[in-house]
Amino acid sequence: MRNIIFYYSAILVPIPLLFWVAKTGDSMWFTILLFIYAFPYRTLIDGLRLVNKKLIRWNEIWKLSIPWKRRRYFKDLYFTR
Repeated sequence: MRNIIFYYSAILVPIPLLFWVAKTGDSMWFTILLFIYAFPYRTLIDGLRLVNKKLIRWNEIWKLSIPWKRRRYFKDLYFTR
């Protein structure tokens, strides 16, 4: 995930699925998919980017699931290559 284009692609690709599920009106599936996207998926994607940039170690990815912990790496995640 060193390339920022691949990182943003990994973040944005699931969004149309969430919109489609929301549009079909099935709120249970939307809630489940939104939860999966927001917590385990984004934690893993952000963690892999930080591991590849050597800012954290592999066994520290779980710490990104703690609220506000990701804020520390905001600039490194979204703006630097």
